[in-house]
Amino acid sequence: MQSVDSELRQATISVLRERGWDGLTLERVAEVAGRARSTLWRQGLTVEALVASLVGALADDFRAAMYPVLTSDGTGRERLERGLGALCEVLDRHLPLMLANDEAFHQAPRPGEPPDYLRPFITFLRDGAADGTLAPGEDVVEAADAVFNATAWPFVHLRGRHKWSAERAQRVVIGLVLNGITTAPEETP
Repeated sequence: MQSVDSELRQATISVLRERGWDGLTLERVAEVAGRARSTLWRQGLTVEALVASLVGALADDFRAAMYPVLTSDGTGRERLERGLGALCEVLDRHLPLMLANDEAFHQAPRPGEPPDYLRPFITFLRDGAADGTLAPGEDVVEAADAVFNATAWPFVHLRGRHKWSAERAQRVVIGLVLNGITTAPEETP
């Protein structure tokens, strides 16, 4: 992977916030970074290299955070809770990118490598269904998608827009995802 310095990474994030993935151009990143496009081009940088530097780092961090949880002991629910905590920690480390654009998890981390962020959560939900600690329903992939997104985006919003601490946002969001907010109403006679 082509090396991209922190100033260019920040400029890329700024352009993503401004224009989205489809509007990301080397020319605009160079302009935001205060450099000439030709300088970036001579360094061998491309839009693909800029994207790979951001989403590749996100994917690598995600894998590194999930591996210990995937290989740990515990019930499906316990591992899901630890996995959601690890997800929040990854999101926090990549908060500027997450706040700029909510499609980072949909980008290929490297050429020819499709994004694969639901697999750990599918595993946790299947294990929880098997051991009786979770009831994900008939479509575990759909449940994993919902659990991932119900955690990721409220966490990012509360951290970035409401300036909650990482600990507070993680505790509240994961608590809501795992436990809901109400109990079933009692039947009236």
